[in-house]
Amino acid sequence: MRLKAALPKLELYLYAAVLYLSLLWAGTWIWDASADNVNRKVFKKSVKPGWHYFGRKMDVADFEWVMWFTTFRNHILFALAGHVIFAKVCSLISPRIGMDDWYCKHRSLIYGLYGGLAVLVSMGGGFLALVLSHCFILYSVALVKRKWIVFVAGLASLATFKMEPFNTWQQGFVTGYFDLQDILFYGGSCFTIMRSMSFALENCEKKDGNYTFTDLLKYNFYLPFFYFGPIQTFDQFHVQANNPNLTRKQREMWNITTGALLHLGAIFVVDVFFHYLYILTIPNDMKLVKQLSDWSLAGLAYSNLVYDWVKAAVMFGVINTVARLDHLDPPQPPKCITMLYVFAETHFDRGINDWLCKYVYDYIGGSHKHIFKELVATICTFVVTTLWLGPCELVYIWSFFNCFGLNLELWVDKIFSLPPFSNIEYAIGEAMSRRIRAVFGALNFWTIILYNVLALNSLEFAKLVGKRLIVQGFPLSTLSVLFVTYCGVQLVKERERKQAFLDDPEPAAVPQDMPEEVGKMKAE
Repeated sequence: MRLKAALPKLELYLYAAVLYLSLLWAGTWIWDASADNVNRKVFKKSVKPGWHYFGRKMDVADFEWVMWFTTFRNHILFALAGHVIFAKVCSLISPRIGMDDWYCKHRSLIYGLYGGLAVLVSMGGGFLALVLSHCFILYSVALVKRKWIVFVAGLASLATFKMEPFNTWQQGFVTGYFDLQDILFYGGSCFTIMRSMSFALENCEKKDGNYTFTDLLKYNFYLPFFYFGPIQTFDQFHVQANNPNLTRKQREMWNITTGALLHLGAIFVVDVFFHYLYILTIPNDMKLVKQLSDWSLAGLAYSNLVYDWVKAAVMFGVINTVARLDHLDPPQPPKCITMLYVFAETHFDRGINDWLCKYVYDYIGGSHKHIFKELVATICTFVVTTLWLGPCELVYIWSFFNCFGLNLELWVDKIFSLPPFSNIEYAIGEAMSRRIRAVFGALNFWTIILYNVLALNSLEFAKLVGKRLIVQGFPLSTLSVLFVTYCGVQLVKERERKQAFLDDPEPAAVPQDMPEEVGKMKAE
């Protein structure tokens, strides 16, 4: 990738100026569209009164954000705060009664007991029994120590929550009804299956004996992860939760506090944006969308993916803050969509991504050097992903295009690593190689945008954006948007270059497979 190839500073300043001015310009188009059409009939469904003193209305089209930070904010904070307080009280009491060592070794059991009690109170005994039954089934399968049996049983269990009539039958175990019930039911059930599969697959790797059913329950009923994730694989959780050393690293609490404040700041910024830019409601009004400029459509598509990343980063960040207080090292928030110009790094849930890579993609793909094995690995990965997201037409389309994009990217990279392309790349120099790669990165970036915006908004909106930017907008809109994206990719590459020097300050070694004639040319 030639991460350490540098470009002139003036060139980078030009890229930064073009990018930020273009984003500002696209933002003004969206601002105008939001302000001028606030009274449209479609807007009335999802644009509600917001800041009363400023007379602004707020975009509330995303039910998840509304659920987390308005409607059920107090419930979620109460549950997470209760977990933190309960753990803190136990840590303070245990030394006084001479059980300090016991608490350090068995704190995961205390977390699990609190989590199980919270699930019982919030969802009832029927749901708790349902979850326990799935845990017991997969624990029984884990004792066989055959991975293929684990996958068959686990995916079959997951399918029962995605297909009728099994789904409706299992929902009957939850008595009563409240607004958050469906989300908690599907979240708790499906994450339980994935965690239980992780436990079973790790048990298959265990050489001596088996993990206990109690280990599975402690892992599954850790409350911060139970309903909403992220998924931390069992091997990591088991080691971290049973680590008796509870001393913190230098400035660790400062970093946790800073992270929590950053999440609060992000929530405030999103709240401000939702009062001025109705980026979620506008794509639902196709009559209005067709009247917008090409730049507005490009800005809408990009901003929707950025928002989805911010939402995931904040949601998982809040949960991860609690987990870090418990001396765990949870999966990090996803990589910002702005930093993504390769399919191999595209994900919106790092926990699920790590799970899929560990148990499916890397397991089948091996060294990832063989094209056929790589194809099988990616197909299997997206099959599991499709089942996880819930089989439907939109998910099928999303999975197909992302699987195709990932494989195409791998094939192209493989082809261009062979002569004569590799000879040409070495001959043109590192800086020019970086520029050419950034052009391909810009194309890749927009394929990632288009392939994922259909899942976030609608297939119709994605088709319209693609048609306007690629067909109707060619060449002016197409090339101008790609140039702005190229500028952004170069800035991302510059950030990666600096990080590469921090990680490896030594000069990059000359590749062993450099063509001989190119080596002579370099020497001259």
